[in-house]
Amino acid sequence: MTVRLHMKNKAFYSLFLGATIIVGSIGASHLLSSSTTKEAEDISHQEKFQRDYNIYSLTIPEKVSLAGEEVPLQMVDVREKLDRELLVNTYWQSNMLLYIKRSKKWFPVIEPILKEEGVPEDFKYLALIESGLTPVVSPAGAEGFWQIMEETGKELGLEINSEVDERYHVEKATRAACKYLKDAHEKYNNWTLAAASYNMGKTGLDRQLDRQQVENYYDLLLNEETARYIFRLLSAKLILAQPEAYGFKFRSKDLWHQIETKTLTVDTAIDNLATFAKDHEINYKVLKNLNPWLRRNHLTNSRGKTYEIKVPTQEAIHLVTRQN
Repeated sequence: MTVRLHMKNKAFYSLFLGATIIVGSIGASHLLSSSTTKEAEDISHQEKFQRDYNIYSLTIPEKVSLAGEEVPLQMVDVREKLDRELLVNTYWQSNMLLYIKRSKKWFPVIEPILKEEGVPEDFKYLALIESGLTPVVSPAGAEGFWQIMEETGKELGLEINSEVDERYHVEKATRAACKYLKDAHEKYNNWTLAAASYNMGKTGLDRQLDRQQVENYYDLLLNEETARYIFRLLSAKLILAQPEAYGFKFRSKDLWHQIETKTLTVDTAIDNLATFAKDHEINYKVLKNLNPWLRRNHLTNSRGKTYEIKVPTQEAIHLVTRQN
């Protein structure tokens, strides 16, 4: 009895061992097959990535100018700096595409003023690189599209107080920037240096010109911000002039546009701008978006000054409110 059971156990063990070997072989085969398949998939994925995703170096144009002044591209560091900014702005696609969209909305406002003031059209790109064509505030306190400091703004004739800040009035701020640039051009007899002074100030620029004993922007060793400044402007000019050449594709309807407005002349106080807006069939948000230079919810106007306030035309109201 004991012997028979032992023999049975032995037979069962042999059968179990055989089955285990078979199952183990199948499992190992499956694991090997799975590993091979995964490796093949990874290789295929990598091949597709390498085939479909490409980042190209950019070709630097043979000639580039700023406000009619030729950029000395034969200088190694000048080419490298322009190359850097072209790469940064081309491959920061979302940011540049926003620049393209906003420029369609705001350049038609800025360009005629530059022309009237006798400032080269290229300076519209200065506003672009200063603020991205948005009413931002810098850490140093410069504000608006043209990033003007409060003291400088007042010197240039802008009204700046707790209720009104014309640095946010695009047309008036553009004229103020033009005044600065024309004064700088008269001083340096050079638009590129005038642009550089807009970034670092005339005093700072004079100090560096005297210390380094040079007369040209491209010969100066400057802090990184000002050293990049002109090349950021140039790269914006090159890309926005031919966006498709740099890979940007869009339809006309994708671009942003101004809405049609009319101007209200006001020479009295406005106790409540929300009420004022409602009286003109819009809301406070729309009024402030169209007139960001109004900084409070009221306008004291104790001196009876005449202000021009924009509101949508009757035909455009439906574009900015929930009216049908």
